[in-house]
Amino acid sequence: MYPNTSQITIAQARQEASSVFLAKVFNWMAMGLGLTGIIAYFTAGTGLAQAIVASPLFMVLIFAELGLVFYLSARIDKIQASTAAGLFIGYSALNGLTLSTVFLAYTSSSIAGTFFITAGMFGAMALYGLVTKRDLSGLGSFLFMGLIGLIIASVVNIFLKNSGLDWIISLVGVGIFTGLTAYDVQKIKRMGEEGILEQGEAAVKKGSILGALALYLDFINLFLMLLRFFGGSRD
Repeated sequence: MYPNTSQITIAQARQEASSVFLAKVFNWMAMGLGLTGIIAYFTAGTGLAQAIVASPLFMVLIFAELGLVFYLSARIDKIQASTAAGLFIGYSALNGLTLSTVFLAYTSSSIAGTFFITAGMFGAMALYGLVTKRDLSGLGSFLFMGLIGLIIASVVNIFLKNSGLDWIISLVGVGIFTGLTAYDVQKIKRMGEEGILEQGEAAVKKGSILGALALYLDFINLFLMLLRFFGGSRD
């Protein structure tokens, strides 16, 4: 009728391992977001943002970021942990350059306000993913399909330039990235429970970087979607 001591010990060990791994993931994510924010702010302040958005450099940076994300995700098991760390830091820096352009479209106060709104929503969904007993694996597959549709709709709207469709895309995007936050946190939690800390320092570092990248992308994309609703235009 009662759980034995060994069962309690195993459950506690898994919970502690999960907490340690999650802390590593969030530390990397926070470092990436901090680096992105600092670079974006100072790039906008120097006037380099205008040069970026008015030249082919903007698209070069976008494709470079996509390349880094796909390479890091696909090669994480084959590259060194130090290389994975360098790629993540490099991606965060490049994203800071591209995100500096939002300061040209929105006021600094609305950007700051949207950041705190994003942080609150992200934190709430991360907590849900951490404590819920519901298996979110099926939700992840559904959200991924929704993300593909969102990307296609966004590309199509580049040519249509339909403001109504843009608002719908933003609203759906908020739903997708809030859901992905909960899904990714639960997945990372399970990685800790399933013994990634026992696989060696290199595996832990690479796993935490990959997890941080997923959460970083959730946060940044949620921020950009919300900015369309709460961002105050400079015009």
